[in-house]
Amino acid sequence: METRKTKLGADHPDTLTSMANLASTFWNQGRWEEAEKLFVQVMETRKTKLGADHPDTLTSMANLASTYRNQG
Repeated sequence: METRKTKLGADHPDTLTSMANLASTFWNQGRWEEAEKLFVQVMETRKTKLGADHPDTLTSMANLASTYRNQG
């Protein structure tokens, strides 16, 4: 992920996919705070770059909502 950030930029779609994948890994491990931090970054960047109604942005919102639900 860090290599993609350096080579492609933090807002490149491939970088965002890597960040979302890492967040999902944290989510599956029950590492909610780490997952939340990454999901927020991905969602905010996608919202800015793609728009609030883009399918990738909506997926990011759903992932973040799921994380919040699991945190209680």
